[in-house]
Amino acid sequence: MAMFHSFEKIDAWQKARQLVKELYAISAAGKFARDLVLRDQIRRAAVSIASNIAEGFGRGGNAEFIQFLSVAKGSAEEVRAQLYLALDQTYIDPGQFEQLQGLVTEISGKIGGLIAYLRKSGMKGSKFKQRGT
Repeated sequence: MAMFHSFEKIDAWQKARQLVKELYAISAAGKFARDLVLRDQIRRAAVSIASNIAEGFGRGGNAEFIQFLSVAKGSAEEVRAQLYLALDQTYIDPGQFEQLQGLVTEISGKIGGLIAYLRKSGMKGSKFKQRGT
């Protein structure tokens, strides 16, 4: 990608990494830690956000990158839904809920913005660069 030389420079990936760290910490304590289904699902969905951003970037083509970004955005929405469930079960308090919802919403917005940029850019991606003749 012309605008990034590594996925680690993508702000959405950096924020997704932060989200994973925070969700792992919160879900490792108390009743949340004992609800293996919700704990594991929210963790998998959060990991999916960061993983799909990185994998899509690594494919080298914008069409594939957009596809993986779309999956990452879907995973962000899954995390948002699961945060409501965690709140309903009192695994997280309203302050944690608001903070995490804000972070996930920010990530989703950044991914959406990146998708829109890539669609408008006309670039095909690094794997389509002309080879020297």
